[in-house]
Amino acid sequence: MRPICSAAATTRCSIAPVVARREDRDLTTREPVVEPFGLLLRFAMRALLAHPVPQATLAHALLRSRGVISARSRVAFGTYLAASTAFTVWLLPWHRESPPTFQPPKGERIWRADPAQGSTVRDLALSQAKVWRPIDPATVDLGANPADPTGALSVDPVRCRYLPAEAHGTTAKFTCALPDGEVVKVKYGHTGEIHAEIAASRLLTALGFGADRMYLVPRLRCYGCVRTPFYTAWALDFIHARDLLLRRVPDDEFADFEWVAVERRFEGATIEAADREGWAFFELDNVDPPSARATRDALRLAAMLLAHWDNKAENQRLVCEDSASGAAGVCQHPFALVHDLGATFGPNKVDLEHWKSAPIWADRQACLVSMRPFPYDGGTFRDATISEAGRQLIAAQLAALDDGQLDSLFSGARFSEFHGGTGESADVHAWTRVLRSKIRDIAEGPACPSLPPDQAISSADR
Repeated sequence: MRPICSAAATTRCSIAPVVARREDRDLTTREPVVEPFGLLLRFAMRALLAHPVPQATLAHALLRSRGVISARSRVAFGTYLAASTAFTVWLLPWHRESPPTFQPPKGERIWRADPAQGSTVRDLALSQAKVWRPIDPATVDLGANPADPTGALSVDPVRCRYLPAEAHGTTAKFTCALPDGEVVKVKYGHTGEIHAEIAASRLLTALGFGADRMYLVPRLRCYGCVRTPFYTAWALDFIHARDLLLRRVPDDEFADFEWVAVERRFEGATIEAADREGWAFFELDNVDPPSARATRDALRLAAMLLAHWDNKAENQRLVCEDSASGAAGVCQHPFALVHDLGATFGPNKVDLEHWKSAPIWADRQACLVSMRPFPYDGGTFRDATISEAGRQLIAAQLAALDDGQLDSLFSGARFSEFHGGTGESADVHAWTRVLRSKIRDIAEGPACPSLPPDQAISSADR
């Protein structure tokens, strides 16, 4: 897969299928495959939902119809129906308790603008958006969850109610509502995306960039959830039968999930045009005033540091921090952030060797950065020359972090547990050494090209 990006385009980078180079195959993530689980689930759903008679009656009729089908076919049908019944019994939640009172789910905040002016409002907001705010990284606990104002994510277990939503992507996740109606996204299962997103969001926030607030939760209890909500929704959508099963799960039945990542959205109302979600990295070139270029260069270096190659437009978000809509829907305080950081520390997601070998610079003397060696040739991240002001900004922020903080970043995100507690990849100190080496790559060496005086970091940016 290779990207086709137009320099004049202002939307996401499209991906066109081509034959992958041999040298790319070790870096790219595996294409999603239909697991045997998924196939069995499809057959089970069809068996349960397609037959108008009880399965026991159907199975009895099939097994007795000797004049109609062969013995081998009867055995196959009987085995299939028995397996589908057993599998569905396993799939449904086994536990029941009186749930807490749940308030109606709160919808996502959307920045309202005249639809006829939507693209203009969005483009203006992105050109003027901040991407960084001042913070002292030395004061941040990188091993702990963000502050939890409501306390809903600090109890054991965290309780939520399942909300049906279309299954996107390949990572197991679902949406649910907390008792106060707040809607959150939950990632579950054995996937590097949980650990990568926890660590990357904490590090970006500590450096002053925007990121969603990610909470690592030991146990989450989801009412109305089946045991595998993502793959179940995916399979049921495939046969257009989601409601037939999920509406049969009682509200007081629940499934528990261990060590999940819970996402709370970055504050602000989402700014989007009708057909354009998020923003592409090549759009960072459009900056007004020019003084904001330094902070955008610092964000580019942060993306290189994390190996954020999965940077399609919908994985970044543009928000408005105004309390109310202004004239013609123009936002006075836009902010641009990275929204999905699951494919980081790799590029193969929490892969120490690949992350170690991923360079910060394509050309240190020219201060050129490039993601072309990454999957999809770097997606929407096109080659860029970093300004000295941008390099100095992120270098100063990174230098404020000590090794104890970096150790806690990786231990708090459970990198060791993801790798089974053995080997170099399970050693948080090894991850700290690689991160410290990358910090030196940014901070040391000759100065980058200087910006004109009107493009230095303004007092407003600081």
